[in-house]
Amino acid sequence: MAQQPLRAGPARNPSMADVAQRAGVSHQTVSRVLNDSPLVKPDTRERVLAAIRELGYRRNNAARMLATNRSGRIGMVSAHLALHGPSMIATAVQGAGHEAGYQVSVIGLLEISEESLRDAVDRLLDQAVEAIVVAVAHRDAVHLVRGLSLPIPVVVAQGVTDGEPMAAGIDQHAGALLATEHLLDLGHRGVAHVSGPLDWIEATQRRLGWRHAHDHRDLLPGPEVEGDWSAASGYDAGLRIGHSDDVTAVFVANDTMALGVLKALHECGRRVPDDVSVVGFDNVSEAAFYWPALTTVDQQFSELGRLAVDLTMQALEGEDAPAATLLRPELVVRASSGPPPG
Repeated sequence: MAQQPLRAGPARNPSMADVAQRAGVSHQTVSRVLNDSPLVKPDTRERVLAAIRELGYRRNNAARMLATNRSGRIGMVSAHLALHGPSMIATAVQGAGHEAGYQVSVIGLLEISEESLRDAVDRLLDQAVEAIVVAVAHRDAVHLVRGLSLPIPVVVAQGVTDGEPMAAGIDQHAGALLATEHLLDLGHRGVAHVSGPLDWIEATQRRLGWRHAHDHRDLLPGPEVEGDWSAASGYDAGLRIGHSDDVTAVFVANDTMALGVLKALHECGRRVPDDVSVVGFDNVSEAAFYWPALTTVDQQFSELGRLAVDLTMQALEGEDAPAATLLRPELVVRASSGPPPG
């Protein structure tokens, strides 16, 4: 019987020993390079890095976790990732985590409930994450997060108040003040408001800022319509507001709804900003290309990501309940706002 040829087994992944041999250094030197130790000479470091590239070496994170009891991974729970704000926060946390030397595992909630939140946390704990960032701005969800008892740090990144421990956030109230006061400074007497859904903490914070801007000047605010963050809800709100000649300015709680408001005002024969001024919130990348270009509030999402990760690092280094000041948003003035007619 003819002898069957031997089948080659699966190719072996290169090891640290292979890297050491290729670079002509010790196993310990390779380990020091991988851990960014300052004890390695620059030319030696470059030889090791060149060997890593040539061999296609990939660090064994499971072995690293066993050796150091550190996974090098942060978990993140978010909701409504299709919306601009949540998606930008998740992107910012991932970027800041990478800069800090961590991978970030993001789990998006399909519904807001205690069961879905606990399931997301359990899935992240199964990945041995060292900490969790939660960016879910619903009132009930934030309450549930604060009730969690976990063996790792948990940082909240939405729906927070100033100076709250283990919390990073943007001052929504201040942003709404900026938007509304801008319109009042232009001479408008009562600014209408299209709010987000009021079970979102940040929608209520923006609504409160809009009201306080009027209170500070002893003015009555204009009419209020609740939306759901979508352009369609902004369009419906704009049709209701646009038929009132008394409305000369609208503060809209996000730019997506503002897009719908602009369309509705156009259909109602109201010119922007000649007849009605419109200010949004978020400064989406398309806002400068709306017609007219949208005045809006920039939330500094990249800074929020860095702040959330910075608090996480402080907690991992042993600091007890680190806190941070809320980030201040900025008003971006464009063509959609101007003085009232007449």
